[in-house]
Amino acid sequence: MRLIDTHCHLYLKEFESDLPAVMQRAKNAGVEKFCLPAIDSEVIDDMLKLEELCPEKVFLMMGLHPGSVKEYYKDELKIVEDYLHKRKFIAVGEIGLDFYWDTTYTNQQLDAFNKQMEAALSYNLPVVIHTRNAMKETIDAVRPFSAKGLRGIFHCFGDSNETAKQIISMGFLLGIGGVLTYKNANLAEALKDIDLKHIVLETDAPYLSPMPYRGKRNESSYLVEVAKKLAEINNLPVEEVARITTYNAEKIFNC
Repeated sequence: MRLIDTHCHLYLKEFESDLPAVMQRAKNAGVEKFCLPAIDSEVIDDMLKLEELCPEKVFLMMGLHPGSVKEYYKDELKIVEDYLHKRKFIAVGEIGLDFYWDTTYTNQQLDAFNKQMEAALSYNLPVVIHTRNAMKETIDAVRPFSAKGLRGIFHCFGDSNETAKQIISMGFLLGIGGVLTYKNANLAEALKDIDLKHIVLETDAPYLSPMPYRGKRNESSYLVEVAKKLAEINNLPVEEVARITTYNAEKIFNC
């Protein structure tokens, strides 16, 4: 069984003490590739170091997370643009809109999101989208870019069936992680008639651990629990879920 963790932050301090063991457990679980989204300029050096250690397994994205869009966000966007110009990345991400904690920089978030989607189109890259408390605004922002051919993933999808259908109608994939295993999340119901060709698997490690690890640090080996739950929902062998979602990931990221 081959799996790809399409969204994990293995470069963060939560993995400083045992990253080799984390990656070995992932390998033992069948996770062969790790796709790492950026957050802001502070994490870039650590991302590059991890890529250098495991160049055949680790694949990097470049982007400015909406939670990092503050007063000097244009300086951060310049760094993103410089990196996109000088080297290869698999995607622009993670980018998007997050109105959960603070709406002070709403306009700046929209500007940063639009600029990064424009960059993705110009570099012929997919985008990986973070959206929290802003699904309608995010879809409205994406729609004109999707009409121009932009594709990508709505990371950590946890919304309704209707929203899922809106997203896939634009040609985007749904990033499904540990939330699928939560009893009160209703995500299984939202995905009940969504074809697996529209889905990729992710952990968002170290966040959002699936059951039975909820409350603990998430890691890529736990991706198996998400695959098992998706297999249960679709009444399919877990190996088939792995095959389809891995194909989807390799196709969207060209990795």
